[in-house]
Amino acid sequence: MKVLLTRPQGRNQAMEEQLSQRDVAYLVTPLLAVIETNESMSHATLAHTDNLLFISTNAVDFAATKLHNSFPQHCRYFAVGQATADSLAHYNIQAISSPEESQDSEGLLSQPQLRDVDKQSFIIVRGLGGREMLAEQLALRGAKVNYWQVYQRVIPKLNAKQTIQQWQSFGIDTIVVTSGEILSNLVDLVPKELFAWLRACHIIVPSHRVELQAKAMGLSHITNANGANTQAILTSLAL
Repeated sequence: MKVLLTRPQGRNQAMEEQLSQRDVAYLVTPLLAVIETNESMSHATLAHTDNLLFISTNAVDFAATKLHNSFPQHCRYFAVGQATADSLAHYNIQAISSPEESQDSEGLLSQPQLRDVDKQSFIIVRGLGGREMLAEQLALRGAKVNYWQVYQRVIPKLNAKQTIQQWQSFGIDTIVVTSGEILSNLVDLVPKELFAWLRACHIIVPSHRVELQAKAMGLSHITNANGANTQAILTSLAL
């Protein structure tokens, strides 16, 4: 097994360490980059917000920078996935996370703490232009929802031919994909004449939603890790 890690630059270290410890060969090619936005959140708004809900580890880290690592203490915290909850824990914030069997937004919405949120206020901390489903469902349950979009995603500039030649020369047969957007960038990068090679690779995805997306794109050798955290991915790789 030779593994391709595709998270943004600086987000692959934990997997690199674990694969190295297990003598598993790997390459790192970020297929998504994230940069900070100029969007700020007033202290007054934060002070009157009941709940902060974080979509991703990037949301946590960019918010921490904007807040100078000083998160509001009065809020209740929610995290989509264990990796996001772990990121909040680094800042001594205990968050209610998605259940182990459904490490996504849908799983988080199933948690009992989000069933009765009538008249509660939420700030969803996310990247620019994310999914609307969480906000829509919370609003249907009577919550008042605002967004704080602390980062935006951009596609790294890659030479497709050279990049894929490098992957093939290295012998990549397993690709870890931790979001739907990374999956889309991967498929867009691979030319049609090499799609059979991609289809033969083992694709690790973080959720049922991304698994369905991968199948719709014509991929077939897919494993749903039920999470984007390191342990979930290692388990899906049988490591």
